[in-house]
Amino acid sequence: MSAAPPQASEEALADVLVVGFGPVGQVLSILLAQRGRQVTVVERWPRPYPMPRAVAFDADAARILDAAGVGPYLSTFGEPSEDYVVADAAGRTLLRIGLGHDPAHRWPVSTSMYQPGLEEALAERAARIPNLRLLRGHEAVRLTARDTGADLTVRSTGGGPERVLRARWVVGCDGANSMVREAMGATLSDRGFALDWMACDVTPHRAADFPPCNVQIADPARPRVAVSAGPGHRRWEFMRLPGESSEAFGTAENAWRLLGLFGVDPGNATLERHAVYTFTARNSDCWRSGRVLLAGDAAHQMPPFAGQGMCSGIRDAGDLAWKLDRVLDRAARAELLDSYQAERRPHAQESIDRSVALGQLICMTDPVATAHRDTAMAARPDADAARPAQPGIRTPDGGLYHRRDDGTACPGAGLQVPPSVLGAAGHLGPDPVLLTVDDPAALLGSGLLERAARWRLRLRQLRSGDAADELLRSWLGSLGATAAVIRPDCRVYGLARRPAETEALLRELADRYAPSLEPTA
Repeated sequence: MSAAPPQASEEALADVLVVGFGPVGQVLSILLAQRGRQVTVVERWPRPYPMPRAVAFDADAARILDAAGVGPYLSTFGEPSEDYVVADAAGRTLLRIGLGHDPAHRWPVSTSMYQPGLEEALAERAARIPNLRLLRGHEAVRLTARDTGADLTVRSTGGGPERVLRARWVVGCDGANSMVREAMGATLSDRGFALDWMACDVTPHRAADFPPCNVQIADPARPRVAVSAGPGHRRWEFMRLPGESSEAFGTAENAWRLLGLFGVDPGNATLERHAVYTFTARNSDCWRSGRVLLAGDAAHQMPPFAGQGMCSGIRDAGDLAWKLDRVLDRAARAELLDSYQAERRPHAQESIDRSVALGQLICMTDPVATAHRDTAMAARPDADAARPAQPGIRTPDGGLYHRRDDGTACPGAGLQVPPSVLGAAGHLGPDPVLLTVDDPAALLGSGLLERAARWRLRLRQLRSGDAADELLRSWLGSLGATAAVIRPDCRVYGLARRPAETEALLRELADRYAPSLEPTA
């Protein structure tokens, strides 16, 4: 990052400066501003991009979007996805992943969505928060780091003098070609899997002619994809074959020719956009440098086949927002933010690896190898049986979880509180909470609750007879626990089976993650 201060007029200090106002920057800025933080957002484009890029979000992303205040609007631009199918050229199912909506959960496993609708809802929500300032049409040109914050020099795309925006923290949500990541000097680990595809965004004249689907056709003659892009919108994508001219591949005439493989033509649909893109599989080696952090595509990029690109970025925003808020509130030391990379980078890497694996399966073009693949996969007795949409994500070795002395996570740490439990019990709130069936008198006597409260930990004693509390008691019992500390992202920090273990949980929380809050003599 630049060492010399820029020569330009300086402005008032913000708590957080977010570079980029795509979905990840929108969610992050809203979550921080909702917590009372002074947030400034810089976006280079003067107007929102009018076409979709991402086409789906999962249940975890939906939970975070709901926390950002747009939950009631998700159904206006989204529709539940039924399943995800990989088929061969003959139409045989090679793999089916079930995405059906479990009525016990509030949100569908996967929702196909029209991204401009999502961004519009988030922008309207942001505009209603007075402490969130959006500067559209401003390009970030220089970043200068300080021990207590950072200065970002911006230039209006319409001309005029440079301005210096000052903030305690800066987060780059500025995409795959991130200026913030470049200023940090962060390198990228690359899986080496990159191919050209053409995306065709289409509005059918009659939606019923092209029912929603999520189908990947692993045809060596032309790997291709058909997906819903939200109510009334569809997307078809096609791989550029080896040796195929990139110029000829990207023409509108070729787009219509390829759409004909799915029965799409100018008589039954309107081609809103066609664009050739190159997907990559990369993860930044550094997500935090002092007071500067990365999120979304600035931190990681992945092939589209598992539909986790935007979802991973929204998870970044959800994790980073509550941790930054806690540091800004002086309820935790800045070292807490080291847990952001420790938790999110491995999770993003798992999504990258899963996307690469699916992509390598779908993008095969060798007819002989493809024939062997098809025969082996179609012969499996469960080829057409729905598999879970998301494999379990392991608790990372680092991060904000209850740990043994050797650093490994204790049993239960990192578990997601089931959506059915959350839905019946009500949202647990923006702060960590201690759920316990035990009398907290011993904790009060030891002073541990007072120390934990300074870390903004709330106490919820679960009482008999209350329906919501009974559900939480039953969930704890199913885990063999009498108490749990739940993080704001609804993941378990740690479980306890007896009061002494609950004390150990709270002591670790104060000692390890907020040592500056130790009682003074």
